[in-house]
Amino acid sequence: MGYETDNFNGTAFCLQTLTAESVEAGLCASFAYTDETNAGLDVFYLLFAATMVFFMQAGFAMLCAGSVRQKNVKNIMLKNLLDACGGALGFWSVGYAFAYGGADPDKKGFIGNEGFFLANMTDGGDLIGWFFQFAFAATAATIVAGTVAERCKFEAYLCYSLMLTGFVYPVVVYSIWSSSGFLTAFNNDPAFGCGMHDFAGSGVVHMTGGVTALIAAKILGPRIGRFYDADGNELPEPHSFPPHSVSLQVLGTFILWVGWYGFNPGSTLAIASKTSGDVAALCAVTTTIAAATGSCSAMFTDMILYRRQTGETEYDITMCMNGALAGLVAITAGCSVVEPWAAFVIGLVAGWTYIFWSNLLVKLKIDDAVDAIPVHLGNGIWGCIAVGLFAEPARTEAAFGDHGHYGWFYMWGQGSGDGKLLLAQICGVLWILSWVAVIMTPYFHLLNVLGLFRVDALEEEVGLDISHHKGAAYDLSGPTEGELEKYELNKSGRKVEVPLEEVA
Repeated sequence: MGYETDNFNGTAFCLQTLTAESVEAGLCASFAYTDETNAGLDVFYLLFAATMVFFMQAGFAMLCAGSVRQKNVKNIMLKNLLDACGGALGFWSVGYAFAYGGADPDKKGFIGNEGFFLANMTDGGDLIGWFFQFAFAATAATIVAGTVAERCKFEAYLCYSLMLTGFVYPVVVYSIWSSSGFLTAFNNDPAFGCGMHDFAGSGVVHMTGGVTALIAAKILGPRIGRFYDADGNELPEPHSFPPHSVSLQVLGTFILWVGWYGFNPGSTLAIASKTSGDVAALCAVTTTIAAATGSCSAMFTDMILYRRQTGETEYDITMCMNGALAGLVAITAGCSVVEPWAAFVIGLVAGWTYIFWSNLLVKLKIDDAVDAIPVHLGNGIWGCIAVGLFAEPARTEAAFGDHGHYGWFYMWGQGSGDGKLLLAQICGVLWILSWVAVIMTPYFHLLNVLGLFRVDALEEEVGLDISHHKGAAYDLSGPTEGELEKYELNKSGRKVEVPLEEVA
């Protein structure tokens, strides 16, 4: 029960022999009723938060659809839809078992080993836990779809999506979020005395998807005409493919922003206690500040750079949208442990980080159709490191417990110089980078060697909607010449009749 204090132990009190009509028995009954109510409230809270996270799939779909060319809209929408399907099946069958199965805070391991197909899972708390975590797994897979849009085979997409949600992502989850992970903060003997603090997944979710996207884009190669002409000669300047619908891009960005209020505050996993409520409220505030700051940081920085180069002032809406997403990714790890002012700093740097990574990919001739790598990988790394710098002691104790290791700036301010939390964060970043690269690099190379990765050049130029999905996404056909001719003849044959009274 949740009624133990320094002077009163509700559990021990209610274990004694009590008469049914006694006041004490009634008090214990109220304790049990309150516990059941709180448990139901926590389940409902996770149901609400998980639904918001799952609705982010619609945001990714709109953002990707708006970013690609009109001839590939059906293809990218179908892939986003199947992210949810593949993520659900992969995480139900083996992913959740690998991620959390058999976790024990007194032990450490590499991967879960029980609970496949949700066997013997009947408790509402456990079932809603699966639903919440499934929504996160589907998000990690969706990140990759946008990067390799317009040139990736459908078969390859299905293969890497299942691989990511069924094996690669769950191992990362087990290492950092389960109680038996070697980097987790929830073990009785955490690494460096504190473990890695990634509250909602800057590293676990976004870095995992971002690294996978980077490897896929490098092996798959750029879209035809992006960096090279038809003969394979390098273009003087990279060619940009304008988005076919900025409206869909903005709609997708807003949906994702709203969904993040389930992503970050929902990661408290409970709401019935004052502490969990305080943490969730802080997450909502820091999430908002970082997103707004990242958006302004990216757009105005890009405007200043462009004006210095050309002498003209232009405001790029793409920078505004991706800057907001960059700020959201960056704050995800530390939303529960940083002060609002620190969220502002994190969002500010997130906008700059996005611009740096976006320009770096162009220099390296890596084609990211929606700039997902700068948003998710670049700012996933920054978000994890930021926790090691800005984690405030009281906030950290509320979210992760009192272990005595906080953000390096706070420790340095106390004259300690203790950098164990920062070291744990760096190790977590290196672990995610290395694990995903070691598994997914040969996997994508194998798909490429088998001819399952990239579509034919002619199919790419025609568009994947026509070549793979039975026609274009939009019916833009107008009336035929014959129909127009009939209309004109009919129109010319009409007579205007004037009433006789008006003639008189």
